[in-house]
Amino acid sequence: MTTPEHDRPATRTGRAVGRPRRHDRGALLDHARDLWVERGTAGVTIRALSSASGVSNGAIYNAFTSRDGLLAAVWTREAAHFLDFQYAAVDRARAEDGSAADTVVAAALAPARYAASNERAAHLLLAVRPDDLVTPELTDEQRHELLELRKVLGELIVRLADAQWGRRDRNAVTLIRYCIVELPGALLLRGGGLLDPVAHHALEHAVRGIVSAPPPPRG
Repeated sequence: MTTPEHDRPATRTGRAVGRPRRHDRGALLDHARDLWVERGTAGVTIRALSSASGVSNGAIYNAFTSRDGLLAAVWTREAAHFLDFQYAAVDRARAEDGSAADTVVAAALAPARYAASNERAAHLLLAVRPDDLVTPELTDEQRHELLELRKVLGELIVRLADAQWGRRDRNAVTLIRYCIVELPGALLLRGGGLLDPVAHHALEHAVRGIVSAPPPPRG
C-alpha cells in the first residue's frame, strides 16, 4: 500500500520529507516515535520496530537505509508538522494585534499547545535536537532534510529578534533562541510536564522578562 500524501509532510520550503514506500510509512513512523518516547533512543531498533509494526526487518531497512536514518525520518516528520504549527501561532498572535513580545511568547508556548493534541511528538521535539541526529550513517538526502528544518527554525528566530528589537545580530538571536528553544525544553520536560499550567505560567513570564530589555550591545 502506498503512503497517502498526508503521511509525507512538507517543510515550509515546500519540499516533501521522505519518499513513499510499499507499506504504510506513516504507521511505521508512528510506531518508531512511540518507541522513542517510551524507551528512549536506545529503544528504537529495527527489531523493536519490526515487532511493534509487523513489518519485516528487511522492509524497514529498505525504507530508511539504517537505524540512524529511521531516527532522522521520525524527527523530520514531527518537526515539519510542528514548525508549521509554531509559525501559525506566531502569525495568529501578530494578526490579533499582539506586541512583538506576544509573538515570542506564542512561539515559546507552541510546544505546550501542540502537546494538547500530540503530546508524544512535542516531547520528542523538545528532548532531541537535529544536531544529535546527524551521523555518517545518514544519506545525503536525510542529512539535508534535518539541516533544512534547522534552517527554518533559524529563520523564525531571526524574524522574532528583528520584530522585537530591530536587530539580527548574534546577541539578539541568542536571546530569542533561549526563549523559544532552551526555556521550553527546560521547563516543560520536568515537573508536571508538557500540560502543566504552572510550567506554562513560568515559561510565559520568563520569556516576557527576557524580552523586556534589549540584548547586550553587539560584540
